[in-house]
Amino acid sequence: MALALTACGRLTVMPPPDGEPVALKPAELATTWTDDDGGTITLKRDGTFTADKICVAVSWYDGLTWSGTGTWKENTYKGKSIVAVTFDDAQPVGFDMADPTKFQRKPDPYSALRQGKVLMLWTAVGDPDNDYPHCELTTPAS
Repeated sequence: MALALTACGRLTVMPPPDGEPVALKPAELATTWTDDDGGTITLKRDGTFTADKICVAVSWYDGLTWSGTGTWKENTYKGKSIVAVTFDDAQPVGFDMADPTKFQRKPDPYSALRQGKVLMLWTAVGDPDNDYPHCELTTPAS
């Protein structure tokens, strides 16, 4: 019985981090966001960004960090901002490191949350059955 209950629990998706979904204005998004390992992404008002080893999520892969430049877009869905980033250069994903473009994928979009005086962009990382921590990027709320 315990095994059956454990198995059922593993088939659920990890809940989002604590916080309230929030719709942010582009000016609020245009700042530097930092992850738990010191990676940063600076979203600029002109729709471009610069990233240095930020955590990203690409379906079924975990532990990815990407650096580079690119563009970003924000959409609002059910009262929260969703931020999608597109890197200018191919990022290595997959098993063929000799040809990283072969497995090129876009990172999953980030959702916005507010935790008191902190704003967060987050996305789930890896296989949801393995309880990986979320990729979380934060900045102080203005």
